[in-house]
This record gives sequence, structure tokens and C-alpha cells, in this order.
Amino acid sequence: MSKETNKKSSKKNQKSFGSKFIKKIKQHMYKWHRVIGLITVVPVIFWTLSGLMHPFMAHFFKPEIAHDKIEQYIIDKSQLKYSIQEVLLKNELTQFKNFRIVTFNNKTYYQVKTFFGELIYFDTSNAQKLENGDQKYAEWLSRYFLDDQKSPVKNSEILTEFTSQYKYVNRYLPVYKITFDRPDEMQIYVETSSSKLATYNPVSRQIFISLFDTFHNWSFIDAISNNSVRIITMIFLLSIIGFSALSGILIYGLLWKQFKKTDSLQPKKGLRKYHRQIGIWVSLFTLTFAFSGAYHTTTKWSPNMLSQMVYEPTFVTKEIATANNALNVDWNRFQNVSLITLNDSVYFRCQLAEKETGRFKKPKSASKWNKNEDSKSEILYINATSNKIIPNLDLEYAEFLAFYFTDGAPKGSCCEMTETSDEEPQPSLENTKLLESKVLHDFESREYGFVNKRLPVVKLAYDTPEKTTYFIETSTSRLAAVVKNSDRVEGYSFAILHKFLFMDWAGKNIRDLATVLAALSILIVSILGFILFLKR
Repeated sequence: MSKETNKKSSKKNQKSFGSKFIKKIKQHMYKWHRVIGLITVVPVIFWTLSGLMHPFMAHFFKPEIAHDKIEQYIIDKSQLKYSIQEVLLKNELTQFKNFRIVTFNNKTYYQVKTFFGELIYFDTSNAQKLENGDQKYAEWLSRYFLDDQKSPVKNSEILTEFTSQYKYVNRYLPVYKITFDRPDEMQIYVETSSSKLATYNPVSRQIFISLFDTFHNWSFIDAISNNSVRIITMIFLLSIIGFSALSGILIYGLLWKQFKKTDSLQPKKGLRKYHRQIGIWVSLFTLTFAFSGAYHTTTKWSPNMLSQMVYEPTFVTKEIATANNALNVDWNRFQNVSLITLNDSVYFRCQLAEKETGRFKKPKSASKWNKNEDSKSEILYINATSNKIIPNLDLEYAEFLAFYFTDGAPKGSCCEMTETSDEEPQPSLENTKLLESKVLHDFESREYGFVNKRLPVVKLAYDTPEKTTYFIETSTSRLAAVVKNSDRVEGYSFAILHKFLFMDWAGKNIRDLATVLAALSILIVSILGFILFLKR
């Protein structure tokens, strides 16, 4: 009998301890929840309101532009009266970084990058230099993309670093920022070295970018402190918001039966009732936004140096034997040319229009607003000494560049890469197995999406511990992107939990609507909770 009595007493004591522990938690739960909610109510309002603006602006205030890319034309060989060597020697340029051909204002020019990185222009018909050529070309490109030949240029400047209005997401540097004197105060950003449109912002989008940068990215902290303080502050507050959501789940989910009993004795009405009813569902959204946001913020500790990852050797004019206007190519398809160096040899990299394989040519749309897909080009490499075509060299050159950008090759004045102590050393690719290699003409996957900007690129996936994949733009000898397993995990986390890309199956409109509703529900619950606090 005594044993049974002891067992019953032990169980009773355990229950008593458990009930006291739960009671103690319950006594403080609301207080903790209120305090945490009060601390984070202002950041939550900032983040949700600015987050709501993003899809709203994308749908209702999305700017339109006449052309988002420049059309590739066949260059008439007869226009190249002077070779690049003749032009450079005539203008006493013995060394240069590279060259290509551009056509604007009904004239054809050699665009030459000098030893000092300056872009200068020479008329191919008379070898004369075009004064202020780069600025003139930038303005011509801007008018072409905008299809506006009348509005005067209000301001023109060169950006060599990213700004609050021109973010890293745009990738291209350096760029010209051309501001037009017109009602929408349109700003066009162009990269003259590749004839690419970086981005374009009318005044409505300029205001949106400023508001989003201030209230979502908290750039105002950068203005009074530094990037590290901003990141630490954001992660700290996002962590508290996560704890607030967890406490809400604990109150209205796991301990709902206990709280429901007290509600039956003292029924809650009005704001408190609604705050509780939708709180549990909103807490789940809050957790996903807070976690993915904090995780994404951890990637912003050090500045991204991708825009400086470019290989630029110096060429000696007199050492290039073959004239560029005497190349062994099909001139009926010739679109452009530049130089590369590989294995101590110099090659002309020629871009040719793709051969017509079908019986009929595809008709071109007459609409200026039609966004045609990029036509694929054929890339040929011609030895600058022998004038012979070297097959399959584009892939080999891409592999060399990947090897080069991982410190596999010696660095010198030929490269604009900047060493940073924060960067982890990349594994050498010299003896690493190449798992996949292909040319990408489209942003075909989450791994290399539209945010990366550059196309076409060569994808090189290596058998490293992190499954590192390099995306190389051989036309500019640039590293377009590097993706590792850790990047994939963070990328998918942000895409799925923050941008709701798991709803892509329903279409962009429904996905954005779901994001808006989730953010709106968090905002409503936060405001309701704040009003309840004020009433108390």
C-alpha cells in the first residue's frame, strides 16, 4: 500500500510542478508578447509598408521603354577602310586594352579602350578621333532605348560605383547616367563598353527606390553610421520579430486550450478578439519573412566585387599581325570583333549572325514596343598571326577565365580584380573535374536568373565540395556570377519564403497578390496589437 501511495504522491507532485510551470509561463506570456510586440511595431510597419510597395509598383507604376536592347546589325566591310592597327598607329597609340565596332549617327567607329581605361572613338573611314565620343555615344544609346530624339539632356555623368538610386542589382559599372528634361524626369543608365541598357527610372520609380531603400533596406543607418551597424540592427530586430511570432504561436496554438478557458469566463470582444483570431496565421507569415530577411541580410557584410572581376591584358599595336578588315570570315554575317589572349597567343573574337537554317526568315514586328528575343550569334576565334579559325575556343577561353578568377593564374596590371581579406579562398580548378559546360542564351533557371543581367554566358559547373558553378561572359572577359551550395540555399530561402516563388505555378499576378495579402495581414495585426497596448 505504501508503494502505491508513494507512486500516487510522486505523480501528483509532477503534475503539480507541471501545472505551476505552465501557470508561470501563462502569467508572463502576455507580458512578454506585448513587450516584444511593442519593440518591433515600428520596424514591422516600416518593412510591411515598403514591402507592399514593391509588387504594387511593379504592376501599376511599371515604366515602359521603347527598346530594352540594341539590335545587332551586319557591319559592311566597305565601311572599314582603315584597320584598327592603322588607326591606332596613325593616332600614335602603341598600346591598348581592347577594341570593338559601334555604329551610331550613320557612322561606324572603332571603340578603343586605352591603356588607362578610357573609351575613345575613331571613324573607320578616315581614322579621325571623335571628340567626347563616349559621352556622345552614351546620349545616342539613351535616346535609342527611350526612342526620344527631341527632349534635351538635363544632366550627364559617369558612375563608377553603385549609389542609393543605382543599386548593385543593376550589375553594370561604369555606366553613364543620362537625365532628360521632360515631365517624367527620366534617367537612363547605359554601359557604353557593351552598348547595354542597365536600367531606367522615371521620377515615380526614383521616389519608390528612395522610399524602399530608406524603409526596407534601412539606408538611413548607413548615413549616420556604417554598413555593419545597419546589418546588426536589422538582424537583431528581425530576430525579435521572430520571437514575437513564436510567442504568438505558443499562445494561440500550443496553449490555446488553457487560454480558451479563461476567455469563456471573461469573453474578449472587439480588437482583442480579431487580434487573436488572425494572429496564429499571421505568425507563420511573420516567421517566414523574418527568417528569410535575416538570412538574406547576413550576405551583405562585405561589398560584392563582381563588377571588378574582369580580365584585361594589354595589347601592343604593332604585334597584331593580321588586319581586322582582312579576317578570314563570312563578311555577309559579320557583326563585331574584339581581341583575347590565351596560351600566349592573340585571337580575334568574331561575332557572326547565325546562319539561316529554315526555308523562311522570321518576320520582324513593326511595333517599337515589341520585346524580341535575342538572336543567337555564332562565335569564331581567329589566330591573329595565321588568320586561321580555331574551333571550340570559346569554351576553352571560359575555362581559362574561371581558372584565372580563382587565383589559378598570375595577377598583374591586366586585371581589375580587387583583393579583399574578407573573401574566402576559392579552390583551384586546375585538377578539378568539370561536370557541366554549356552556353546560356536565356535566364533559364533560379541559379542564373534575370537579376544577373549578362547574356550570353558560358556555364561551368565544377566538382568542388561546394559544387561551385561559374558563369563567364566571354565577350567582355567578365565573371558574371559564382554560385555555391551556400548561395543556392540562401537564394532558395529568400525566393520561396520572402518572395513566395513557390506560387509561380499560379502566375506572377496571383503570386504577388498572395505576397501583398501576407504583408498586409502582418501590418493589420501589428497595428491592432499596438492599439490594444495604448488602450491598456
